[in-house]
Amino acid sequence: MAQFVELWVYLSATPLFGLTATLVVYVLAQAAYARLGHAPWANPVLWSVVSIGAVLLVTRLPYPTYFAGAQFIHFLLGPAVVALGWPLWQRRAELRQRWGRLLLAALAGGGAASAMAVVLGRALDLPADVVLSMAPKSVTAPVAMGVAQAIGGIPALAAVFAVITGLVGALSGKYLFDGLRIARDPAGWRARGFALGTAAHGIGAARALQVDADAGAYAGLALGLQVVLASLLIPLAFRWL
Repeated sequence: MAQFVELWVYLSATPLFGLTATLVVYVLAQAAYARLGHAPWANPVLWSVVSIGAVLLVTRLPYPTYFAGAQFIHFLLGPAVVALGWPLWQRRAELRQRWGRLLLAALAGGGAASAMAVVLGRALDLPADVVLSMAPKSVTAPVAMGVAQAIGGIPALAAVFAVITGLVGALSGKYLFDGLRIARDPAGWRARGFALGTAAHGIGAARALQVDADAGAYAGLALGLQVVLASLLIPLAFRWL
């Protein structure tokens, strides 16, 4: 017990804690996810967030101390998103044939997600800066933070909304698609993946990649399109309103 306390005191005072805790918790959550047959409710991102949050709450460890180590993993988010381009390159011929329909779908899906967030926020009479922070909720968190800042929202709150949206999409997507009777053939997987990437950005794309290669590729495409479209169109839309 004394050795554990000494190890805790040492790790909690250095960046090693954030790095070690994140890696250990995610590996365990991923192992449980695989053992449970990739059930949506067992999503490793969800349970990693819950577990690490509980540890920080119980130990009263300041978040900046934790993030001093976790930032090394956070840095890999950029390369991970770029890596999603490889499946798209492998399918470049079919993407050239469908680019018009995909662009229209991305515009419709992203516009609906942003508009519904704003309408819901105003219907609940939320403060204006909170409503503006909700607008880019279906864009990956770093971009959502930048968009929120550009339109007068709160970047940190926008990141929270983005993560929650991604988790909800990853958890509920399978049941929603099954309820809508979207087939599990190649065309169906493409539709599922594109919808998941549009509504649930990186977390949804990660879920799609674990289920089907085509779904993952189209989820990555949708994620990229939403990044570009939201960065350009949401600030313009709020400037006109």
